[in-house]
Amino acid sequence: MIQISPPQSVRPRVIWPHEARDFTPWLAENLFFLAEPLNMELEFEAREKSIGEFRADIVCRNKADDSRIVIENQLGKSDHSHLGQVLTYAAGLQAATIVWLTTEFREAHRVTLDWHNEITSAPFKFFGVAINTWKDEESRYMAKLNVVAKPNNWTTTGDAIPYQVRV
Repeated sequence: MIQISPPQSVRPRVIWPHEARDFTPWLAENLFFLAEPLNMELEFEAREKSIGEFRADIVCRNKADDSRIVIENQLGKSDHSHLGQVLTYAAGLQAATIVWLTTEFREAHRVTLDWHNEITSAPFKFFGVAINTWKDEESRYMAKLNVVAKPNNWTTTGDAIPYQVRV
């Protein structure tokens, strides 16, 4: 009988040691990985885009309506600093869609994104996306993005599929 070992959880920083130098470029080159759970076609616009004295991690366009999307990455537990950053970037770029991607959402931050979805009207959308990473039985790094906060009227085609990470 073949025995299959269970997936081994891996911290994202094992795969991408530095958020800005490793993870952000990887995600910018693999936007399809984020596009699927968001149920959007994303077109890359810029990485580390200047907004005054600040820099947005990734900026892209929603191909369906050409609206701007700002993506803030955080390889750690959600915090107030990154929440302020993503809102600042969205205002400075007049983005219609805000995506905050982190390894773990504090409940208060998830609720904040849900609240923004309740009080804003179309076309504004706020997404919270959690990244889970592990090693499979063949010691390949795997990742999956899970939407934890979304607009009230948002629908998807189904759950995101785990993706083998090639770094």
